[in-house]
Amino acid sequence: MLRGRALALLLSFVLPAAGCGFHMQGATALPQGVSSVYVAAPDRLSPLMVQLGQALERAGAQRAPSAREADAVIRVQTDRTGRRVRSVAARNTPKEFEIFYVVEYSIERGGSEALPVQRIEITRNFTFDQSLLLAKSREEEILRDAIARDLADQVLRRLGSLPPEPGGPSR
Repeated sequence: MLRGRALALLLSFVLPAAGCGFHMQGATALPQGVSSVYVAAPDRLSPLMVQLGQALERAGAQRAPSAREADAVIRVQTDRTGRRVRSVAARNTPKEFEIFYVVEYSIERGGSEALPVQRIEITRNFTFDQSLLLAKSREEEILRDAIARDLADQVLRRLGSLPPEPGGPSR
């Protein structure tokens, strides 16, 4: 009995929120007419491509098998990451690094360019300690994945901000 009341109470809050267009944080609405997306990239297994695939799934998009079968095509020209030394200790050993991730992409809809090439670069700094080498390597990996997730979300938000196709149904 108590479990049924708790469920009814939960549904009384969830259903109105779903009906008013509420989206959970992180969920990006795709433009009308875009249900399948093809991603063309030089490295399909990079951290960015993994995160972009997950972001598209969260947005409800299907991954198209080819550009011809897609409602939108994201073309990634540059997908590059690395690190630079920011500061060194008195013994000339790295003390602080900067991780960077650069992506250049464009978006096509209906066979024409809907968004010209955009460049995004995100950087994060982290301290380095030689005595904690394994932990710092793992920290760098986590930061790189977080940057890739941020980049993928930005690309998806840009796709979501595109107007409906001319001649297509309006919102």
